[in-house]
Amino acid sequence: MKRGSRRPASTTEPLDLQLFPVAEPPRSYGPRSLVAAVSVSIPAIPGASPESAISVELLTQQAKIVVEGAFPKLWIRGEISDFKTYRSGHWYFCLRGESAQLKCVMWLRDQRGVPALPEDGMQVVVLGQPTVYPAQGTFQCTVTALDAVGDGLWRKALEEATARLRADGLLEPSRKRALPRFPRRVAVITSPDGAALRDIIAVMHRRCPTVEIVLIPAKVQGDGAPADLARAIDSVTRWGQVDTVIIGRGGGAREDLWAFNSEAVARALAACAIPTISAVGHEVDITLCDLVADHRAATPSAAAEAAVPVLEDARAEAASMLLALREALVRQVQRRRDRVGRAAHDLRIGVTRGAERRGARVSAIAGRLHALSPLATLARGYAVARDAAGATLGSTSDFTPALDFDLLLRDGTIRATTKSVHATPRARDENK
Repeated sequence: MKRGSRRPASTTEPLDLQLFPVAEPPRSYGPRSLVAAVSVSIPAIPGASPESAISVELLTQQAKIVVEGAFPKLWIRGEISDFKTYRSGHWYFCLRGESAQLKCVMWLRDQRGVPALPEDGMQVVVLGQPTVYPAQGTFQCTVTALDAVGDGLWRKALEEATARLRADGLLEPSRKRALPRFPRRVAVITSPDGAALRDIIAVMHRRCPTVEIVLIPAKVQGDGAPADLARAIDSVTRWGQVDTVIIGRGGGAREDLWAFNSEAVARALAACAIPTISAVGHEVDITLCDLVADHRAATPSAAAEAAVPVLEDARAEAASMLLALREALVRQVQRRRDRVGRAAHDLRIGVTRGAERRGARVSAIAGRLHALSPLATLARGYAVARDAAGATLGSTSDFTPALDFDLLLRDGTIRATTKSVHATPRARDENK
């Protein structure tokens, strides 16, 4: 029943009063006695007098109910200040406007969609529920989503992750590996239902139907996508039976591509022992996976073109290489043959000249030996005396009278006998 309506004085049904009724005197619709009866039946208004005072807990709890009932979740714009992270992981901060501020709290469970820690002074929009915190009696907002105005938080998260990867040397050009020119098996890490896989398969089959394509299915967006991509990279690395790995997806919004900006995914891709190609989004989209991969392709189709050659071109190139190899072998054999011919000619000349030099040396030595030979001495008119035993008699002291000896001349031997020995004075002195 509405407040102020008339009731019979005998009724015992309590009046339908709100917890906090409007403090106004009862209106009179009849005699004074009726008004007095009605006034006696109305209980005291809570908080209207010291006797009906309410507790602080009741007041703040009722304020919480009123505020949450009056304001649904809504987006609020402001500047972050006094940002604090507590040990529990919860965030506490203020949203400031030009002339007002609003205390905010964001629980740990609601922070998964925020790419990086907000900073003081950052302009943000938050989705929150205005409420009253009964324990302190303060008006605040419980935030369930937070995003920077523009791309501030996303850019900050990407810059911080890029700096950490660069500090670890994972972005150095020197660590980039060349892709195999003629792979036999290519692994593709992507969603099995996405257009990227269809584009890769179509391009590879058109260019080189002999290449085997192995799909490693993984989530490419949403909750759990980074962990699923890292798991897929690890599994193909442990398998190791492929020549090239392509990881990617088609284009999309920034949030759709964010799994490929995960630092965990980038580090897993950098640690992959197999040459990698990153093909995420479109040409204008650059992710951490693009930075650490051995090759970055603008689109999944471009990744397929980079991974495999055109089969007919490869065959033509192989035939050309075979012909060039054959011609090179012929030229090499001819060069070696010419070198052998020149070496043989030089050897003959060297041997001839060496023989001539050695012959001349032998002749010279023979001449000197002949000059020193006893025969040459005999030829010049000298003779050699020998006794019966053949020993040379070279001094007068070797001779005695009546000694038979042989006198060797250049053309024969004469038998002779010594009649007398006459030594020169110098020889006698030497004999003494």
